[in-house]
Amino acid sequence: MIRVNNTTFDEDTILSEMQYHSGESQRESMIKASESLIIAELFKQRALALGIGDVADENFVDELIAEDVNIPKATQEDCRNYYDQNLDKFCTTPLLAVKHILLAADPEDEMARIEATDKAKLLIRQLQQDESIFAQLAEAHSRCPSAKTGGQLGQITRGQTVPEFERQLFCCEPGLVLKPMESRYGIHVVAIDHRVEGRQLTFEMAEERIADYLNEKVRRKAIAQYIDRLIADADIEGFDFSVSESPLLQ
Repeated sequence: MIRVNNTTFDEDTILSEMQYHSGESQRESMIKASESLIIAELFKQRALALGIGDVADENFVDELIAEDVNIPKATQEDCRNYYDQNLDKFCTTPLLAVKHILLAADPEDEMARIEATDKAKLLIRQLQQDESIFAQLAEAHSRCPSAKTGGQLGQITRGQTVPEFERQLFCCEPGLVLKPMESRYGIHVVAIDHRVEGRQLTFEMAEERIADYLNEKVRRKAIAQYIDRLIADADIEGFDFSVSESPLLQ
C-alpha cells in the first residue's frame, strides 16, 4: 500500500494501473504504475489547495502548470548562441543522384552475406574497367525493382533510405563507390552520378525552430523540478523515488 499525504492506494489500485505501463519485468511495471499514481495525486492535491481548475477534467494539469510553474522563454540571444554553437544542425541535407545493384542476402545468413560481398567486389572490378555497363549489370544481378531502370534510385536526401545504408551513402563522393555497402537487405554496389551539397541556413531561417526546441527543453526541465518539489514537500510512504528512472524526474 502507498500513502500520499492523506490518500492511500491499495494493491488492487496499483495492479489496475499496471496495465497502462509496460516494463521488462513485473517489478518495473509496478514501479512505473506507482510513480504515475503518486504524481497524479500530487498534482490533484496541489490543484485543490490552490483552487485551480477542475480536477475531474483531464486538462486540469495544464492549468495547474500554467498557474504554478514559472517557465521562462528563450530569448533571441539564447537562440543565437544555440545557433552559433550548432551550425552543423542547420544545414539542408545533401542531394544525391544514386544508382545501385542490390545483391539480396538475409542478415542472419552469414554465408549468403559473404557470397554477396564477394560477388559485389567482382562487379565493382568490372565497373572500374567500364562503368557504362552499370545498367546492364543491374538488370542482370540486382534484386531491387530499380533493376528495370538501370539501378537508378533517383535523387535521395537524408531520411529516404534505411539508416545503415544512409550513413555510408552520404559519406561518399561522386563516382563509383569502390567498396560494397551493407544494409539489412543485402550487399549494394553503388555509384553516385551527382552530389549537391547542403547549404547553411541563416539564423533568421532557423530562429523559430530553435526557439521551439529551447522552450520545450526548458518546459520539461521546469516541470521535472516542479514534480521534485511536490515530492519533497509531500508525506509519502510505501514508495522510494530513488528506484525510479522516469524521464519526468530527469
